[in-house]
Amino acid sequence: MKTKTLLLMIVALMVNLSRAQDVTTVNAKNSDISDNLDLRAVASLFGESANLEEFEQKLNDPKEQISNLDLNNDGKVDYLRVVESTESNTHVIIIQSVLAKDVFQDIATVEVEKDANNNVQVQVVGDVYMYGSNYIYEPVYVTRPVIYSVFWTDYYRPYYSPWYWNYYPTYYYTWEPYPVFRYRRDIDRHINVHNHYNYVNVRRSDRAVAIHNNRRANGYETIQPNRSFSQRNNNVSNRYELDKTREKAVSGRLNGADSRGNSTSTRGNESVRNSSTSVKTAAPVRSNTSVRTSAPVRSNSETAVRSNSSTRAVAPVKSENTVRTNTPQRSVSTRSNDNVVRTKSQTATPAQTTPVRIETRQNTPTRTETQTRTVQPARSSNPPARTQNSESGAKRTNGRG
Repeated sequence: MKTKTLLLMIVALMVNLSRAQDVTTVNAKNSDISDNLDLRAVASLFGESANLEEFEQKLNDPKEQISNLDLNNDGKVDYLRVVESTESNTHVIIIQSVLAKDVFQDIATVEVEKDANNNVQVQVVGDVYMYGSNYIYEPVYVTRPVIYSVFWTDYYRPYYSPWYWNYYPTYYYTWEPYPVFRYRRDIDRHINVHNHYNYVNVRRSDRAVAIHNNRRANGYETIQPNRSFSQRNNNVSNRYELDKTREKAVSGRLNGADSRGNSTSTRGNESVRNSSTSVKTAAPVRSNTSVRTSAPVRSNSETAVRSNSSTRAVAPVKSENTVRTNTPQRSVSTRSNDNVVRTKSQTATPAQTTPVRIETRQNTPTRTETQTRTVQPARSSNPPARTQNSESGAKRTNGRG
């Protein structure tokens, strides 16, 4: 028994270790640089900012920690600076990661354009090196952002971040990046759920594309040319397709777990049904036994039935003791009413004494079998003569009274 238990423990430990290794492998394959900055959170912050200076401050707020990027692998989240280029009614806001002195890498752009009908179109576009080609979100804000009223004024000047490597604002301090799974879990609280973030794969403004190409910074791409999104992920073209692939993989694992769980629960239900069946088959045995043993009592006189009902409240323990000692003759000459009841139960036929014991013990099947065994040896070879003696004894008793 101990050997079996030890073997089961070893098998369970091996299964847990294999599962842990599988989970680690899946996380390593699914992690990507683009996981460390959610563009929906960027679009949400942009709509809540009064100007681009405030937008840059929210991107780098240590308390909010919107970004989790560490491209230069120095163990600290990179500072994100904001640089703007404008042309006519088109504004291109470029978000760049500060990696070293005069080394920057474009992460994403916010492209804002107003048409002839004064309708404003906003697209948040992930850099092709970081997120793949045509990874674009179009936010639809529940309220018109305040920053729209600033862009098209006569005195407006494009914003250019004054901060650079080792020269940062006073509110900013560095922090260590979190594991990717934790960042992806916590970033949702920074996304305004009242807005809508529609995914598209076409850039609407050709002018914005031309403006960005003239100002694009690719310092990290130059250092790591083999780390582009297309080379990190061979089977998908951008981050959106990567997310869809992950969702399918997760749903497949969940479906497999559900099928195994259903099969386990089915086996459990079968065991419950088997146990309930055994209970149902045992119940009729008890009821049949009580009916068969009590039937002869009902055919006798009403006095015997009444004595049985009184025996329940008088002394069930004493009646049981008299049967065990097998001395019914000693209690024949009794005086009290309680003793009379006992005499009747003792001098009764085995069919009469059996239901008394069953009713006293509340129809317990085990006790019924024991009582039947004790009564059967008491039968004599001449039952009719014993019955007559008991009747004559009763007459003598009544005569003496």
